[in-house]
Amino acid sequence: MTDLPHVLHLVDDATPGGVNRVLQHIRTCPMMARSARHSLRVVSRKGALPICDADMIVSHLSLSWRRLPALIAFRARHASKPLVHVEHSYTEAFAALNVPSKLRFFTMLRTSLALFDSVVAVSQAQAEWMKRRRLVSPDALRIIAPVVDLQDFRSIEAATRKPQVIGAIGRLHRQKGFDILIRAFQRLPNKDVSLHIHGTGPEKTELRALAAGDPRIRFFGHSDSPDRVMQSVDFVAIPSRWEAFGLVALEARAAGRPIICSDIDGLKTSAGAEATFVAGHSEIAWEKALAAAFEVNPATRSAERACDCESAFASAWSRLIDHHIGFHATKSSAEGLTRGASVQLDNAI
Repeated sequence: MTDLPHVLHLVDDATPGGVNRVLQHIRTCPMMARSARHSLRVVSRKGALPICDADMIVSHLSLSWRRLPALIAFRARHASKPLVHVEHSYTEAFAALNVPSKLRFFTMLRTSLALFDSVVAVSQAQAEWMKRRRLVSPDALRIIAPVVDLQDFRSIEAATRKPQVIGAIGRLHRQKGFDILIRAFQRLPNKDVSLHIHGTGPEKTELRALAAGDPRIRFFGHSDSPDRVMQSVDFVAIPSRWEAFGLVALEARAAGRPIICSDIDGLKTSAGAEATFVAGHSEIAWEKALAAAFEVNPATRSAERACDCESAFASAWSRLIDHHIGFHATKSSAEGLTRGASVQLDNAI
């Protein structure tokens, strides 16, 4: 039996979060194991990248001007290896809100992404933005929506009571927009509803201070059982300022939990057609959306569940691996034949 190819994934952020949960799924999913052996290596965001022994190398790294020299050197040291980059962070909304010098930023992205044989966008919206900005060659661009094992979420029963608890799940960071959500929730007159915030991060102190004085708002910290968190809430709010994909939205759909989310980036697809989309980041707009959600009759609420995303994810990665391992094997074989023919010709002369 032929050994499966070895695919090495590089990551420079080991903190709990969506990226590392997806990587955990890649390494433990039986369907993923049919096409390759997947391993993970955590690297520093500073300095040189290590020499890697694998059939294919996948970057989940943060791209920046500081990282670029190391990427160039890494590409040179692995010239015969297929290199793939998965872009988990940068989006149209990110650039609009965080990048003062867009020409410089886009130059960095184009230069960095050109070093890879393929670039994986994690949502249709992100891919379309990349194409519009000409950040990557269309031939090199793929779309693979992230996923985790959703079985525990699918086993959660649909909520049957009148909505009382709204869940906000994710890193306590400006990106997630929890400050918008807290201010909007505080405007609600309802006394019998609550906002449960699950997660940790750099804005923990600021968000707690913002919520102080409102006993309806509770903070629960990070949980290692996201399915239990999802089971404890009646619907989920995702007020992100930017979001390449939105794994929480996929999990909420799998659990049959209604979603209210920002109308931006990857959330447009990950949240599903039945989500309530809020345009912009206005507290008033979010207050109206929350108020309407608390009045929904569960009997009339659709119980949309996420489809078999795990199979689609595994199939997409299998095709990408087959494409690159086969392409590079054929290329190496052709180069070997050429070198062999040259040696024979030299000997004949």
